[in-house]
Amino acid sequence: MSSLGLIAGKGIYPHLVLESARRRGVQVYVAAFEGETSPELASSGDQHEWMRLGQLGKLIAFFKKNQVRQALMAGQITPGRLFDLRPDFKALFLLARLKKRNAETLFGAVADELEKHGIELLPATTYLEDCLAAADLLAGPKPGRRFFSDLEIGWPVAKMNSELDVGQSVILKKGTILAVEGYDGTNATIRRGGELGKGGAMLIKVSKPKQDMRFDVPVIGPDTIRICAEAGVSSIVIEAKKTLLLQPEEIRQLAHAHRVTLWGHSS
Repeated sequence: MSSLGLIAGKGIYPHLVLESARRRGVQVYVAAFEGETSPELASSGDQHEWMRLGQLGKLIAFFKKNQVRQALMAGQITPGRLFDLRPDFKALFLLARLKKRNAETLFGAVADELEKHGIELLPATTYLEDCLAAADLLAGPKPGRRFFSDLEIGWPVAKMNSELDVGQSVILKKGTILAVEGYDGTNATIRRGGELGKGGAMLIKVSKPKQDMRFDVPVIGPDTIRICAEAGVSSIVIEAKKTLLLQPEEIRQLAHAHRVTLWGHSS
């Protein structure tokens, strides 16, 4: 039987990976993080170990002890926690080599360190390939003319923002950019932009121009639809083939109930 090391953050994403891997007969060893990973998920693994963010040596030792040769990152880490790391010596040396510190450089360095120990970091879409978004209308009402006008304006802004490693989402309405994602994350951006737009705003969420599919892959889940509906964001545009739709049937039901358009765009 093959095995998987699941580096698990928050949300439904790591649960879905674990369930899908199990259906394929894979043993799952969960690296769980204090204050982030749900205890229910941790205990669902074949084995698990709790650790603090920054305990890279402990992470590697856990996987090597269980002869794990492939790992996958799934789930959110609270953004502010990346500034509150208590790194072990292995992580300290890794951080000292980084000139730029963001999700991409940090996770990329962790992937390189895992590889040195014979552990391959798999694409974050592994076991969930069927959840990658298709193009065109995915859920909710059919879009009108104003939708495509805003898409034409907002898409290049979102792409430019992601290329600068600032964030991957923007909120706009009637040609005006209301909010640009920063370190606070997508949900906070939705709320900021929605408050300014007062209804009828659009969320555009893109991948990076050279997206490393092993981590930081764009994800939309049921909570995204709920937060958009609460904030007055009536349409969501995501990048086709590069965005994961978690629990797609529930997403479709919520989009229909809240009249939120979900569109997959091919750039």
